[in-house]
Amino acid sequence: MLFFAIFTSILVLKIKILKKAFSFIYYFVEKKKLSFWTKLCYGIGNLGYGSMGQTVNSFIMFFATSVMGLSGVLVGATIALTSLWDGVSDPIIGYLSDRTKNKFFGRRLLHMLIASFVLAVCNILLWTCPIEKGSNLAIIWLMGFLLLQETFNTFFATPYSALCIDIAPDYNDQTKMQSFKSVFYILGMIMPSILMYIFMPSASIGVQTQFNKEGYIYIALVNSALVIICGLISVFGTRKRVISMPNYDKSAVEEEGKTKEKHSFKKIIGGYVETLKKKEFRTVMLGYSVSLIASIFITSVGMHLFTFCYHFSSTQISVIMICLFGGAILSQLIWVNLVKKYDKKQTLIFALCLLLVGIALTSVTFLFRTYCTSDFIFWFVLPCIFICGLGSGALYSLPHSMYADVVTMEQYKTKKNNAGRFTGYYTFTYNFTNSITLLIIGVLLDLIKFDSTMPLQALSVQAGLGKIVFFGSSIAIALAIIIFSKYNIKRADILKVQIKELEKKDEKVEEKVLLEEEK
Repeated sequence: MLFFAIFTSILVLKIKILKKAFSFIYYFVEKKKLSFWTKLCYGIGNLGYGSMGQTVNSFIMFFATSVMGLSGVLVGATIALTSLWDGVSDPIIGYLSDRTKNKFFGRRLLHMLIASFVLAVCNILLWTCPIEKGSNLAIIWLMGFLLLQETFNTFFATPYSALCIDIAPDYNDQTKMQSFKSVFYILGMIMPSILMYIFMPSASIGVQTQFNKEGYIYIALVNSALVIICGLISVFGTRKRVISMPNYDKSAVEEEGKTKEKHSFKKIIGGYVETLKKKEFRTVMLGYSVSLIASIFITSVGMHLFTFCYHFSSTQISVIMICLFGGAILSQLIWVNLVKKYDKKQTLIFALCLLLVGIALTSVTFLFRTYCTSDFIFWFVLPCIFICGLGSGALYSLPHSMYADVVTMEQYKTKKNNAGRFTGYYTFTYNFTNSITLLIIGVLLDLIKFDSTMPLQALSVQAGLGKIVFFGSSIAIALAIIIFSKYNIKRADILKVQIKELEKKDEKVEEKVLLEEEK
């Protein structure tokens, strides 16, 4: 009897070990089903959206103040207001996409499809402002079409980001998907520089054609075409994967649908507060938002800095931007491989430190610019900007991947698919930060007495522009490093949860088989 008991115990132990092994095998086999085609089509969706968004981020402040002749405070307040609205609308659109039930498009794709066409129209109208230079009516035009554009930005971007969580819940797949998404987004960010080179070519060295309004209109036309084409590829290229994914919370959706009228809006607002109370959500949301402040300082004031301080031509500025975003694209392979070895938090912190080094080196070229010609200093700025690109590349993928991991963990705990709402909370946080930062930038431009009508700015104004870019971005990156250091989720945590879920599914299957055998 003793021998039989020992034999039985060993047999049970072996079965448990085999079950664990098969769970691991099943897990790794299942995750390979995310095809290259799906990742490619998903990533392409970010190309048109990224190009259009970067054009607005990089050029709208310069276009409004230097081309349209509007006040920096008015422009800053207008952009801040529209950016704030973008943030407020994010959780609402996210909630709507979570509750959307469409047999053909699923939860997210219909929102993305409609938004692609409306965005294209709004983008063209934004840059073709017919009102004369310096008129306050131009502010009304600017605000109206920026509000429309930001609204449909949300209709595309929030479901698009949530879609990634829906179709790639795995830890490593998330990193790969975010890398595809980031590569195309960064390519989109390079596009305005390429288009600037094509539609605003310098007739000769030192000629600054970035003051030409027609060039911005041509860029808008190309961006609108890209938004439609890339949107269609992303929607129809991922549809097969979308409809093949299990509906994690079908019963929850139906139950919430019955009580939606009573508490839906209240639930959105209350949910944001509850989300901020959770440490991992709060860490990624705040860390990413603060790190983006550095990006806003560089992109929004960068055109002013390179035009009025370094006196670079539009062609030289295009090359600098291509160098910056080229470094960000090349870095994606580096960060994906480092994540496999060191996890996401350590890799992100290393990347942010590299970005700080790049900013410091660029600030040195700023100090020596008055002792050299713009053509000479240009070749020293390029490698410094490339280092900034390498460091900033991680910001386009790793924080999103970390947040997706947090959302995935939450979904496994609650058994509810609220990816759209959580994505909305995430984008609301950084858009709110954007709006405040842009307002501050507008005020700072007036405080340093920046005058768009003066082709040559006083040295005190140039020094002010340098301080805004270099001190502002460095402080933001340092704070982001401190915040991200609090993040605790690792690869092992995700694997444990996913394997437990697989074991539960196996147990349910076994129970069904036993019931059928008994019958």
